[in-house]
Amino acid sequence: MNLKTVLILLVLALATIFALVCVLLTRGVKPATCEPQSLSSQKGKHSDQSLVFADLTPEEMKQVVMYLQENLGVPLVDASQANPSDNCIYYVDVQLPTKAEALGFLDRGGRRPPRQALAVVYFGNQTNPNVTEYVVGPLPKPTTHRDVTVRKYRGKLPYHRRPVTEKEYKDIDRFVYQEFSKAPGLLRVCCDYDETNFATLTTAPRGFQSGDRATWFVLFQNVNGSGYYLHPVGLEVLVNHSSLDASQWSISKVFYNGQYYEDMEQLETEFIQGHVKDVKVKKVQPDEEFGSMRPRAAPMAPGPLQYEPHGPRYSIQNNHVIFQSWSFAFGMDVNTGPRLFDIKFNGERIVYELSLQEALAVYGSNCPGGMMTRYMDASFGIGKFAFELVRGVDCPYTATYVDRHYLVESETPKVNKNSLCIFEQDTSVPLRRHYSNLQSLYYGGLTKYALVLRAISTLINYDYVWDFIFYQNGAIEVKIHATGYISSSFLYGIGTEHGSRVGEHTLGTMHNHLINYKVDLDVGGTKNSLVAHDMTFDTVQAPWSPEHQIQRPRLTKKVLDTEDKAVFPLHSKIPRYIHFTTNRENKWGHQRGYRIQIVSFAGDHLPEASSMERSISWGRYKLAVTKRKEEEPTSTSIYNQNDPWTPTVAFADFIDNETIVNEDLVAWISVGFLHIPHTEDIPNTVTVGNGVGFFLRPYNYFDEDPSVHSPDSIYFRSDQDPSTCEVNPVACLSKTASCSPALPSFTYNGFQNQTGP
Repeated sequence: MNLKTVLILLVLALATIFALVCVLLTRGVKPATCEPQSLSSQKGKHSDQSLVFADLTPEEMKQVVMYLQENLGVPLVDASQANPSDNCIYYVDVQLPTKAEALGFLDRGGRRPPRQALAVVYFGNQTNPNVTEYVVGPLPKPTTHRDVTVRKYRGKLPYHRRPVTEKEYKDIDRFVYQEFSKAPGLLRVCCDYDETNFATLTTAPRGFQSGDRATWFVLFQNVNGSGYYLHPVGLEVLVNHSSLDASQWSISKVFYNGQYYEDMEQLETEFIQGHVKDVKVKKVQPDEEFGSMRPRAAPMAPGPLQYEPHGPRYSIQNNHVIFQSWSFAFGMDVNTGPRLFDIKFNGERIVYELSLQEALAVYGSNCPGGMMTRYMDASFGIGKFAFELVRGVDCPYTATYVDRHYLVESETPKVNKNSLCIFEQDTSVPLRRHYSNLQSLYYGGLTKYALVLRAISTLINYDYVWDFIFYQNGAIEVKIHATGYISSSFLYGIGTEHGSRVGEHTLGTMHNHLINYKVDLDVGGTKNSLVAHDMTFDTVQAPWSPEHQIQRPRLTKKVLDTEDKAVFPLHSKIPRYIHFTTNRENKWGHQRGYRIQIVSFAGDHLPEASSMERSISWGRYKLAVTKRKEEEPTSTSIYNQNDPWTPTVAFADFIDNETIVNEDLVAWISVGFLHIPHTEDIPNTVTVGNGVGFFLRPYNYFDEDPSVHSPDSIYFRSDQDPSTCEVNPVACLSKTASCSPALPSFTYNGFQNQTGP
């Protein structure tokens, strides 16, 4: 071995030793912990003005209950124990002030509106049972109440319209299981029935005409730890529970494997006589994979983690959020779910109210339960069933989580912990950028950071992800994703004309999701008009060559001056630039405006020939703009579900051709998607491709894109060194973001207050 080789090996050995020493010295050295910094990019300050929109506190709820117990003059039973023939408090929620009261306080220094509650009371124990709504106040120590039912609904609320309580469902289950004892032979042979292994699923509406309260209940295998919605047994029962005396309830009809029977006794008799074609349904085993969400692969290394090197760049105080140029108040309606108020950009109000109104699902099947179902989820409680979010899955691990309190079917408040989350996210695509290689050499760009407020509601089988997203260019995105389990019917006959076979006896039933929102835009004030911009082609002679023609695009402009001109059927063509405008102009002489851009692929709306269509008539339109009225606060009602034939609120009545030029306007927006279940919906429907919504985008509202003032902008020229912090802040990340996030411990309380198996 020559000397040169020896020297090379010696150098390599020394280098290896040096590297090992470095590794040993640095092993165990943790990166610095990320330290929060002041929010220098935040504009605006928190104030307690936002509390005018705040949800009730638990103490306020208790005070309202105590007041009603002492002042209604009738005995009140706790709703969790109440029979239909009892009086009980169904729910208590905040009664928001009128818009005039709120703006007088927020903008003109007027007095703070009195704090009030809305209490819904079931009066079953009286000669004429009814539902009554009271406004109770002032809070926190109420002294008065007034009946607002007739003023709101132009009449009393018949008792049969009341939403079904959990107690009523439990009593129905008890009744149904008693009825099963009348068909022991069939149930033992078909389903290994042992009095514990069935689960019921309600359908709605509950009949064919006003006054009906007869519900089809679909029977499934009660699968522990898995989705029972995928395991129908072929049995469905129609329960007439219209009587206020549960002992008078009855089975009106029984359906089994494609055949109808008068009751369980007839089904059993026909079975014994050999006239029933029974189908042996294999009992689901505890380790069954079909429909189970249990992982089928071992965990790997953690995936990418979002974190904030210097803490959140947004702030929350009470119900108020500030993020850079944005500010807004938020809340959760117990029935209709998340809602936002007083949304401002650079201190100017853009939206007074942005709220979810309804989530509708219309099903099809050749089984009675499936073909009957038109779920109006607000009547079940979109806000009530917004449960705790799982950190790191439902929202980023480091998001801010907020508790929500509610009082429904109880005399004491309950809490859904961590049921709202707020976070800033890197959307991983530039908000805007340009690389220039012509004339001059430079790069400019801006990361599309956005603030997200999210809640997720689990409504029986479906999980709806509600997002409100705020961008640095002044745009708002409202988005809903659907996931969870599909609903299913027992597969028989021509079932696949109504869906897809996804299991041995399981028909994934087709259905149409339709979601409705209220958007009370205030663009440059409350006086707005609706304007449509679009395009057409004109055929013109080329000025420099008259013998040739050019098809030249031309901008079309139209003011939609009445409500009848401002409604757009669900599948009609809509102007591509439809926007609210103010008479105020920007620097370039344009009316300042905000554009509504809808992203939806809904199926067909229920035909207007249907006797119940008026109850969901908001679904006729992808967009309807009406003159704002205090007496038209919502597009629907929780009472529509159980009496859709005489709807308590019919949105179609809102549209009466009023003038909408320079008026306070509201946009009612419907988005949705047709879902034909397929095998990839097992075990769950995924959010990919199942997201719809709309944007509110500035349209000549500003003099230029306001994101030019974002502190996150990047710009450098060819004659600059982009690797230096002074030129390019991204180059500093190795210093400014090389820290370890202080991750909170994982906790979850979502199963508290829930009834287990």
